[in-house]
Amino acid sequence: MKSFFLFLFCVISSLCFSQQTEEFRNVKNYYNHHRLLLNNEFKKKYETETNILSKDAIKNDFLFFMKKMDSIENTALIGALLKVKNLEDLGKLHNKNIIQGNQPDLISVTEKSADYPGGINALRQEVANLFYTEGVYAEEKTVKANVAFIVEKDGTVSNVQAQGTNFTFNRQAEIAIYSVSEKFSPAIFKGNTVRYRFKLPLTMTFD
Repeated sequence: MKSFFLFLFCVISSLCFSQQTEEFRNVKNYYNHHRLLLNNEFKKKYETETNILSKDAIKNDFLFFMKKMDSIENTALIGALLKVKNLEDLGKLHNKNIIQGNQPDLISVTEKSADYPGGINALRQEVANLFYTEGVYAEEKTVKANVAFIVEKDGTVSNVQAQGTNFTFNRQAEIAIYSVSEKFSPAIFKGNTVRYRFKLPLTMTFD
């Protein structure tokens, strides 16, 4: 059981050093800190308990609290998503170079496309790991979305837009993209880094 708590600690530690958009990073750091506090308290209680049944009860309580924490964190991440989208929309309104929603500084043909460390498969895997499936409400067995976003010149992501028939799936997809831990390698045009529109189709199948 000690390895169970240790594994959780390692996961929390790795998440704390990720490079998400600041709003998402702040939310994750806050809840990871509280997970660590809960983990330590439950670990102490578990290790001092000698009764096997009581140990199992402590473990079940721990898992219950962590599941609740995930749900509360997701609510906070939805708030961060709304804030980030509002700020991006305001930025577009104040940018005189943006005309009727077009992005003239986006280059459609590049010498080198934007790329995520480890490639597209690594990006898909991380998005899958970050995806909060409990936040998706779907009657259909399979849900899909096409996620488009901009990789900025510094490798960060912005303007994430998921298009699909399931709103809750779209929302979780956008949160996951904003929360990826690594920066992209930016696109190159004529030797300079440029903004690049990236597209990623996502599919989830429910059992």
